This record gives sequence, structure tokens and C-alpha cells, in this order.
Amino acid sequence: MNFDLTDEQEQLRDAVRALGRRYGHRYFVAKAKAGEHTTELWEEAGRLGYLGVNIPTEYGGGGGGITELAIVCEELAAAGCPLLLLVVSPAIAATVIARHGTDGQRERFLPGLADGSLKVVFAITEPEAGSNFHRLGTVARRDGDDWLLSGRKCYISGVDEAGYVLVVARTENARSGRLEPALFVVPADAAGLTRSKLDMEIVSPENQFLLYLDDVRVPADALVGGSLEAGLPALFAGLNPERITVAAMGAGTGRYAIELASEYTSTRAVWGGRSIGAHQGVSHPLAHAAIQVELARLMIYKAATLYDAGRDSEAGISANMAKYAAGEAAALAVDTAVQVHGGAGMTTEYGVATLLGAVRAGRIAPVSREMILNFVAQHVLGQDRSY
Repeated sequence: MNFDLTDEQEQLRDAVRALGRRYGHRYFVAKAKAGEHTTELWEEAGRLGYLGVNIPTEYGGGGGGITELAIVCEELAAAGCPLLLLVVSPAIAATVIARHGTDGQRERFLPGLADGSLKVVFAITEPEAGSNFHRLGTVARRDGDDWLLSGRKCYISGVDEAGYVLVVARTENARSGRLEPALFVVPADAAGLTRSKLDMEIVSPENQFLLYLDDVRVPADALVGGSLEAGLPALFAGLNPERITVAAMGAGTGRYAIELASEYTSTRAVWGGRSIGAHQGVSHPLAHAAIQVELARLMIYKAATLYDAGRDSEAGISANMAKYAAGEAAALAVDTAVQVHGGAGMTTEYGVATLLGAVRAGRIAPVSREMILNFVAQHVLGQDRSY
């Protein structure tokens, strides 16, 4: 087994790391607390080609895969800039459109997604159904050649920055009569589409919204893939990259927290003695957290490699495991970093407590740890379905 990145991937990692460190966590926090977006970082990452690494070259992308995008997500997070919209726009929307969109949809959306000038966000989660697409209440119905979409969505990231929303709705299959998922690319300013910002206890420049769709009319070419049969494959095409890149962001955040904590504990001395890192009560928890983060990283890149190889079933299992492992490891790393800093860990200056909300949310979204355990129990261990 080869655990080495290619030369090109190493160069990408080094370049993204350098970019992230030029901005850093202070920039990230300042933007978040001012209610602003990380526009400068996003635009520069786009100009340098980092936002489109997974998009085919014929549409202006780098021609790589989710492995390369995971590197971008991880390294920016490791520099203290965990950009959630990397998951939503390049990982989910671009992958769905690249793999299952029509030729017209690819030509229309992928170039802007590749250079970052266009953001497409993802709307699946609902107040009653969560992200269970079998139970979605948002429906799409035909009206002549158009579609009308009605329903509600919640916890939708970055709508205020987006040009379009990739909406998951349910439509009736004319042959079977069953309601099946379909994806629509909806302009963010479409008539009948309104939003309400959710106040979150997370320090982030990216906002969360409730969305309301009241007979939102979209043309036939808004249907991803151009047919209802494309809906389910298109949906699954986006979910594994979502889990992998969220996990990469979590692992990067864990690395960032451990790096800060290690620097602090190796230089902080009290009462004329050695550094506080010389005490096992301080160093052992940090070492344990570092091990958990590194184990999560191994699963992340296994999942990304499987996905890029087209081994979707295996990638689905590994992507869920990676998401679980990274969520737990990131939360542990940040909590441990706060603890070893003592009171300083709760200050904005030291840059670790500002990550607490985000890593705690990482154990819930985009799929909760409990649902991942259900998935593994059923699909890996052969247990009866429990829900």
C-alpha cells in the first residue's frame, strides 16, 4: 500500500498551506465577528485554481478528483480557515453537475464553479425529515414545460453568497407512482424563494438559513440530468464527496488546534520549572488527540481514493467512517487544546475556543454520528435495520 501523495498533490498541499497561512485564523475570526464573508481568500483560491481542482479541465478545472479537493479543504482548515462552502459548492454541486448534469448544465455552471465566481449551495435538509430523502416534504410538480417547487429547507449554508441553490425535491414517477428524489438548479433570487437567517452559536463567516419555496417556477432545463431517472444517482454522487471533504476540514481543524496547543505547552513554563508540556498530564492528552486525527486522515484519503477510482459502494462505507472518525477527532483535539491552554484557551487571542462550535457541529452535520453507526451496523456488520 502506498501512502504517499503524488508530486502534484504534494505541490498542491504546500501551495494551499501557504495561502491559508497568509490569511490565517485571525482573518477568519475577524470576518465572522464582523458579519462579513471571506471573499478575499475565496477569490484568490479561485484565481489560483484551488476551488476547481476536481472539475474537468475542459470546463476550466484542474482535472483532479475528490482527493485533491480534500487536500484543499484540509490545508485551509489547518491554517485556521475552515471554509464550509468548499464542501457545498465545489464538492457537492460541482460533482453532481459534472457527473450527472446535461451538457448544457456543465457548460453553464462548471466554469464559474471552477474559478469561484459562482457558488451553488445545496438544499436537502428539512425541519421534519432531516436529510432523509425518503421523507422529504418538498415536492416538484409539472406545470406545462416548467416545474413548480414547494416546501421548506433548513440549515442551508451560504445562500446569501450563492447564485443558485441545488434543491432536492420529490417527484412522482409516472410509471411506478412512487415519489422519488429529483435535483433542480434554482436561481437564488427566484420568485417565491425566500430565506430567513438562523442565528448560530458558531464562529463562522458562512451563514445558515431557513428556505421557503412557494411555487417556485423553474424551466425544464433546471432538472439535473434532464430526466427524473437521474435524480437518485445524482444525489448519491454528491453525498460521498460531502462526507469526505467535511471530514478533511475536521482533520485540518484538529491539526490546527494541536499545533497551537503544542507550541503553547512547549514554551509555557511556570514556577521556574520545565515547560508544562513536560508533564504527562498535559502531553498525553495532546498525543492521544494527535493520534486520533492522524487515524482519521488515513480513512479520509482511503475514502477519497476509492471514490476517485469509481468504487462507489466501498467509498460510501469509507466516507461515512471517515466523517465519523474526523468529527470525533476534531472535537477531541479542540477541546484538549482549550484545556491545556488553561484560562488562555477561552480567549479569542489564542485562537482555539473560536473553533468549539464548529467542531461540535461536525459531530452532527451533515450526517450525525448516530446515523453513521446505524449505517455501519447495517451495511458492514449485517445487523437488522433499526430505524
